[in-house]
Amino acid sequence: MSGTAARADTTECEDAAEREDASGALLGRLARLRERVAGLVERRSAGDPTASDPLRGLYVTPETARRLAARPPESAAAEACDDAAGAAEAEAGAADRSGALARQFGLSALDLALLVAALAPDVDRSFEPLYGYLNDDVGRRRATVALALELAGTGPHEPSARARFHPAAPLLSGGLLVVEDADRPLPGRALRVPERVVAHLLGDEGLDPELCGGGVELLPSGEGPGEGQDGDGEGFFGRLAVLAGQRPLAAHLRERRPGAAAGPVSDALRGAGLPVLRYRPEGGQDGGAVPLGALLREARLRRAALVVGPLPERPGGLVRALAGRDVPVVFLGSEPFDPGWAPDAGLLALDAPHGAVAPAEVWRNELGSVEADFDLGAAVAPYRLAAWQIRRAARAATALAAFDGTPLTAAHVQRSARQQSAPLLDRHARRVRPAVGFDGLVLPPEPLALLHELVQRARHREQVLGAWGLRTGGGRGRGVVGLFAGESGTGKTLSAEVVAGELGLDLYVVELSAVVDKYVGETEKNLERIFSEADRTDALLLFDEADAVFGKRSEVKSSHDRYANLESAYLLQRLEAFDGIAVLTTNLRANIDDAFTRRLDLVVDFPFPDAEQRTALWRSCLTATPCADDLGLEACAKEFELSGGAIRSAAVTAGYLAAGRGAPVSAEDIRAGARREYRKMGRLVPDASPLWH
Repeated sequence: MSGTAARADTTECEDAAEREDASGALLGRLARLRERVAGLVERRSAGDPTASDPLRGLYVTPETARRLAARPPESAAAEACDDAAGAAEAEAGAADRSGALARQFGLSALDLALLVAALAPDVDRSFEPLYGYLNDDVGRRRATVALALELAGTGPHEPSARARFHPAAPLLSGGLLVVEDADRPLPGRALRVPERVVAHLLGDEGLDPELCGGGVELLPSGEGPGEGQDGDGEGFFGRLAVLAGQRPLAAHLRERRPGAAAGPVSDALRGAGLPVLRYRPEGGQDGGAVPLGALLREARLRRAALVVGPLPERPGGLVRALAGRDVPVVFLGSEPFDPGWAPDAGLLALDAPHGAVAPAEVWRNELGSVEADFDLGAAVAPYRLAAWQIRRAARAATALAAFDGTPLTAAHVQRSARQQSAPLLDRHARRVRPAVGFDGLVLPPEPLALLHELVQRARHREQVLGAWGLRTGGGRGRGVVGLFAGESGTGKTLSAEVVAGELGLDLYVVELSAVVDKYVGETEKNLERIFSEADRTDALLLFDEADAVFGKRSEVKSSHDRYANLESAYLLQRLEAFDGIAVLTTNLRANIDDAFTRRLDLVVDFPFPDAEQRTALWRSCLTATPCADDLGLEACAKEFELSGGAIRSAAVTAGYLAAGRGAPVSAEDIRAGARREYRKMGRLVPDASPLWH
C-alpha cells in the first residue's frame, strides 16, 4: 500500500471514530433528557385522574380542566441545576459538538437545553409518545415552546425565556431552530430542528441538502495550500486570507477578468486552513437560488469562508443577507463596488490584482520531468491563466498525451489551456478551429511580416505592457487589435485563422446579423457581451466586414445619425479598455473611422495578387489533388486575374469536374474553373481555346 493510500485510510478511520464519538455524546445528552422527561411524566401522572385512560389526549374531561386551571406554575429549579450540571459534563467531552456549536452561534445554556429538547424525537423516536402525553395531545409529538421551557427549568411566563424564541435570538437567527404553527399562541407552537443541524451534532459532515444543486460547492481546507498566489497576487491574496482567518471579514473584489480571482482567493483561504463554500448565484440548476440562511448556517457549522460570485445584476439583497455576519465572505464581480449594497456591513472594497499571467516557470514546475521537444514558453505565452488554472491545464495536458500514447506536444498543452478559459461566445459568434498555418499563406513580404509581428505582439504583450510598463494610462487595456484591409478574396479571413492557429487559440467570427439590432442601445449591449467574454477568455475575435459597425461618424442631421454616432463612440471607448485579441476586416479601408485607426496596433493591407502570386496560389490549392503532368498554371495565372478566394473556388470546380470523369485534374478543368469564376464576377470570359499550349 502506498503512503498516500495509507494516510487516506488513516484519515477515514479517524473521521469515522470522530463521528461515532459525536453520536455517542449526543445520545448521552438524550439519555439525561429522558430521565428528566420520566420525572415530569411521573409528576404529571401522580395527580392526574385520567393517567390510566387509554384515550387520554384525545379529549379533556371537566375534572382535568379544573385541575389544570387550579394548578400553580411549577418550580423546577432543581431540574435546572441538574440540567446545567449535565450540560457542563457533556461539554467536557472532546467528542461532544454541542459545546462547539454553542460557542460558534453564541448560545446560552438555556438555548442549548431547548435545542436538545427539540431535536430529541429526530434522534430517538421513543420521545414522540412521551411528548404526545406531555403535550396532552397524542397527535403533537414534537416539543412545544412550553414543554421545552419546562424541561429546561423555566416557562413561558418568564420574559427572558420567551426572548429565546425571538427571530433575532441566536437559535432562530442562526437557523438552528424553527418555530412552527404561527397561528397558535407561543407556548403551544411546535419546535423543529433542521435535519442538517441534527446531522452535524451526530458527526455527519455532508453538505446541506438545501444547498445541493444550487451552485454551492464545498472546497475542503488544506488542499493545495497557496495555489493561485503567484506573481503580483501573492501578497494580496495571502494578506486577505490571513485577515479572514483572524476576524469575520466582508470584502468585495472587483475583477479585471470575470472569474479570474475566484480560484486564487479560494486557494489562499484553503491554504490558511479555512474550508471554502464557493457559491455561484447564477450557476445552479435553478439559477443558483439557494436559501441564504441555510448557506450562512452551513458556513458557521463548518467555520468556513464564503466566496460568492459572479454577482448578479442587482446584488444588493444578496450582499446585505451575507455581509456583516460572523462569517468571512468575499464577493467577486466585474462591476464597481456600490456602497448602497450594504451600508452598515463595513464592506472592504478592493481591486483584484491583474496577476502574473501564464508564466512558463509555473508550467515547467507542474510538468516536472516531462520531456518537451518544443518551445514551451512560446506555446503558452498567449494564454492569460492564473497559477491554479495552469496547474489544472498541466495535469490535463499530461493526461491527453497519455491518452494519445505520444510524448507531450505543444498541441496537448494548448488544448488543455484553451479548456481552462473556454469562451461562451457561441450565441453571437461562430467558432472556427484553425487548420491552416503560415505555410498555407501566399502573400507579399510586407503583409506577411506584419502578420508575424501581430503574433509576437499577442505573445509578449504581458511582458512589454505589464512588466516593462509601456502601457499608457487612461484605463487602457492590454489588448491587441489589428485591421486587415483589402479586396474580397485577398486572404483576410484566412490570415486571421492562421494567426489564431499560430497562437494556439480558437477563432470566433462575430455574426453581425446577431449583433446589430434595430432597437436603440441593443447593438451596444450585444457588443458588450462579446467584448466582456473575449476579455475573460483566450480566443481571437474576428469582426468580418467591420465597417458595418466601425464606420465613420457623420454630421448629425437626424435622430438616426445621433444614435449611430453614439454606437461608434461606445466602440471607441470599449476598444481602449479591451484586454483580448481582435482582428477587424474590411474591403474598404476608407470607410473605417480615423479614430478607430488610431487605436489599432497594426493595419495590414492585402494587395490583389500579381501573376506570380496567383501561380503560387494555384499550386497551393492543388497540393493534395491528383493532377495531370502539364496544367499550364503560369499561363492560366497570367490570363485570369483572380483573387486568392476565387482561385480556391476555381480549383474546387476543377476538382469536381475531374472526379466526375474519374481522372486527374487537367488543364481543361483548371480553365473551366477559372472561366466559371469570371462569369460569377460578371467579367468578359476569354476564348475557351487553350492558348497556353
